[in-house]
Amino acid sequence: MSLRIGVLGGGQLGRMMALAGYPLNLSFAFFDKAVDCPSAALGPRFGDDTYSEASLQAFIDSADVFTYEFENIPTGWVEAIAKSKPVYPGVKSLAVSQNRLNEKQLFSALNIPSARYHEIRAESDLNDAVAALGLPLVVKTVTEGYDGKGQFLLRDATQISACWQKLGAHVPLIAEEFIQFKRELSIIAVRGQDGATLFYPLAENHHHGGILSHSIVPAPHLDENTQLTAERYISSILRELGHVGVLTLELFETRHGLMANETAPRVHNSGHWSIEGAHSSQFENHVRAVAGLPLGSTRAEKPSAMINIIGKHPSAHDVLNVTDAHLHLYGKSERDGRKLGHITVTADSYPELEMRMSRLAEVLPNPMALNLSR
Repeated sequence: MSLRIGVLGGGQLGRMMALAGYPLNLSFAFFDKAVDCPSAALGPRFGDDTYSEASLQAFIDSADVFTYEFENIPTGWVEAIAKSKPVYPGVKSLAVSQNRLNEKQLFSALNIPSARYHEIRAESDLNDAVAALGLPLVVKTVTEGYDGKGQFLLRDATQISACWQKLGAHVPLIAEEFIQFKRELSIIAVRGQDGATLFYPLAENHHHGGILSHSIVPAPHLDENTQLTAERYISSILRELGHVGVLTLELFETRHGLMANETAPRVHNSGHWSIEGAHSSQFENHVRAVAGLPLGSTRAEKPSAMINIIGKHPSAHDVLNVTDAHLHLYGKSERDGRKLGHITVTADSYPELEMRMSRLAEVLPNPMALNLSR
């Protein structure tokens, strides 16, 4: 009999979990009120317009074990499920990752370097943050906010009123010192129910308009110590949270070493390359962990890149005409700033990868500079 995994959320991450899980004889159900959510064709969908208790209970009754594809969900949903059935990752992972203050406290407790910060509950606290941390400051909402949303870069004290006007309705806020970094990296790890832990190579991430545009894996010009440091940091987080499944740690590489930025208790956009670029993708390994199966190898054999398709669809013919390019579309309608799909591309060398990325940039409706860092 097939084990059914219930997924809180029906977006593209849930869709790719299901696509990875069905060959393992796993089946899926989704809790999402959107009738046309990307996962709708891959399993029964639960959830009405108000996410009522009745719809949540029907979802709980529909599956054997549960997970989530997005951290901006009520912890009460996970707590309700955990009363009767297993849910991975647990509520502790969710409560930390969805709250930036909780994240900072966790980093501090585990001696993981991160930006100094100041909690903001009133406009006057912004003045205190400027005095304590200096300028510029990155002011963020404590919960929600992704792809550059819910943030304000405070460059001058004269902007305090504008910052408060934009974000003050969402207190508490967090003000972080601005980190001068060489590049942004992320590491993805997966931990099984038995505590077995595996790591994917560090990804180098590039953003455009606050949205991830592309990732390159393994991050070029990377020394072994940086990979091992990232593995040590994420290992300590996994153990402290008792985390089961995939966890992502976003990092800044600075002249003083790695500094933690944020965590995500789930499969992550910067790991989409692993579908073609790793022996077992992040999606397959996440559902393996949730289902209690042995983890698969995270090894990457050659350089890979992931390129987000944002706002408008490219010509499938043009994309697939590029050697070793793979197209993944999510079934979404076009809209400015919306992630519609992604392209993964592999190559035998970084120069060859860069050449193929340049060819892909030429066929994307919203071209971006898809280059390797120097």
